[in-house]
Amino acid sequence: MEKNGKIFVAPPKDGSDFKELFKQLAAAGAGRPLGSDGFPQGPWTPELLAEAISQIDSNRIGVDLRTVQLWFQENEKGISTSNIRWLARIFGCDDPVATSEWQMELSAAQLRLTAKRRDSKRAGSSTALRVPDMPPPVVDNQTRPAGRQGFNLARTSEALFTRGSPLNLPASVFAGASALGFLSYIVGIHSATYGRADGVVKQVGFLWAPNWTFLFMVLLPLFFALVTELLVFWKDEGRLRLTGHSEKMESDDAWARNVEASSYTYWAVFLICVLFAGLFQWIGVCLIPLINGGGNYAVDWGKLAIVRPEFISAPMTIVFTGLAYLYMCLCFYLLFAGLILLHTILHDLWKVEEGSKMRLDEYRRAGGEIGLRVMRGIFRCTILGVLVAICMKAQSAYLASNGEDILTWLANDMSSAWNGQRNDSNSFSYRMPTHYSSLLVAISSCVGFLYGSIRFGKRFHAPLWKMSAVVALLFASYLLIDAFDGFSILLGTGTLLATYGLFDPEFGRWRANELGSNQSVS
Repeated sequence: MEKNGKIFVAPPKDGSDFKELFKQLAAAGAGRPLGSDGFPQGPWTPELLAEAISQIDSNRIGVDLRTVQLWFQENEKGISTSNIRWLARIFGCDDPVATSEWQMELSAAQLRLTAKRRDSKRAGSSTALRVPDMPPPVVDNQTRPAGRQGFNLARTSEALFTRGSPLNLPASVFAGASALGFLSYIVGIHSATYGRADGVVKQVGFLWAPNWTFLFMVLLPLFFALVTELLVFWKDEGRLRLTGHSEKMESDDAWARNVEASSYTYWAVFLICVLFAGLFQWIGVCLIPLINGGGNYAVDWGKLAIVRPEFISAPMTIVFTGLAYLYMCLCFYLLFAGLILLHTILHDLWKVEEGSKMRLDEYRRAGGEIGLRVMRGIFRCTILGVLVAICMKAQSAYLASNGEDILTWLANDMSSAWNGQRNDSNSFSYRMPTHYSSLLVAISSCVGFLYGSIRFGKRFHAPLWKMSAVVALLFASYLLIDAFDGFSILLGTGTLLATYGLFDPEFGRWRANELGSNQSVS
C-alpha cells in the first residue's frame, strides 16, 4: 500500500511484541519512499532508519545510531516513549491518522515486550531458587541487568558522589575533620610545643598541621564538590546531548558499564589506601614508636607523648592516631576514586564523540561546549589535588626544619631570599614517608588533566595551554619545596595563580564576558 509516496503497512494488531513487530516492519521497509520505478527500495538498515528519524523536522535532537541498532538486535531492549513517537511518524508515512494508529500499536507492543520479559525473568528465578512467586529485581520498571547484583566497589564509590545531595560527601569530610579538631582540644594536643635537641622550640599541635586541618576542611571538600558537579553534569546532561538525547536509562547503563570496567582499579586503590597508607603507616610511624620509643621520624602531634608525656599519654595517643589515620585513609581513597571517575568521564567523552553523529554543526558546537566544560572541571580538580600534595609535603619539610611554626618557617625562607642570606632550614635528617605519599597524590592528580590535554589539545589549544602552564608551575612548586632558599616565593606565586584558576580556568574569560556585555549594551 502507498501513502504520501511511501510504503505503508497498516498496524497488524496481532498481539506481537515490539521485537516481532519491528522485525516485520523493518524487513518490509515500511515508511521508506518508493523508488522511481514505483517499487520498494528495500528493507530498513540501522543507518537508514536513524538518518530518517533525525531528518524529521520537529525532531531537533535526532536519535543515536546505537539506540536504533539495539532495536534490530536480538536482545531484551525495547524502545522509549519519545522514540515511539518518531518511529510512528516513519511507519505512518507522515499521515496524522496513520501515525496515531502506529503510535498506539507500538506502545502496546512495547508493553507486551516488557510483560514477556518480566515473565521470562520470573520463570528463570523460580526455577533457580524454587520460589514460584518471587519476582525478579526491578529497577525503574525494567529488570536489573545481569552482572550488576551484589556489592560492587566501583558502583558504590560512584554512588557516594552522585546519590543524594551534592553536599553530602563534602559535608561528611568536613565534619570528620572538625570532630578530630575537637578531640585534639579534649586530649590537649591542639597546640603544643617541644624543645628539640638543638634548642629549637617547634610547634607541633594538631591544629597547626595544614595536612590535617586545611587539607581536610577546605581542599578535599572543594575537590569532592567539584567532582560531584562535573559527574552529575556529564551523566544527566552532557552525555545525553552528545548521544542525541537517547533514552536516559540506556545512557545510565552505558555509563555504569564504564564505571564497572575499572573495578580492579578501585579495589587496588582501596587496598593501598587502607592497608599501606592507613594501617601499615600507622603501625610503623605511630604505634611502634609510641610503644618502644625512638624511631627516626620527626616529632609531631602523633608522637608528642614520647617527648612530652605531660601533654598526653601514650595509650590516649594510640587511640587518637588510630582514629585519625582511619579517617585519613578513607578520605584519600575517596580522593583517588574521584580521580578515577574524572578519567572515566574523559574516556567516555572521547568514545561518545567518536561514535556520535558529529557531522552536523549543532552536534559539533555541543561537543565543543561540553568538552571545554569537562576540561575546566578537570583542571580545577587537578589544581586542588596538587594543593593537597603541597600541604602534605610542606608540613613534612617543616617538621625537619629549624622553623618554630610553619608560617614562620615560610616567612623566614621568603625573607632570606630577599635579603640574600642563606637560610639553614634543615639540621636534622628524618625518614619522611609523607614525601613519597604526597608525590603519588601529585602525580595522580595530574594524570587526568594530561590525558584530557592529549585527547582534546587540538580542539581547545588556546585555553588548555594556559591551564597547562599553571598546572606545570604548581607541580614544579611542589617538587621544589625546601629545595633552595626562597622556594616559598615560587610556591606562593604558583598557589596564587592556581587559586585564581579555580574561579577563572580560562584566565581571561571573565574579562571577555565583560567586554562582550559592554559591546552588546553599546
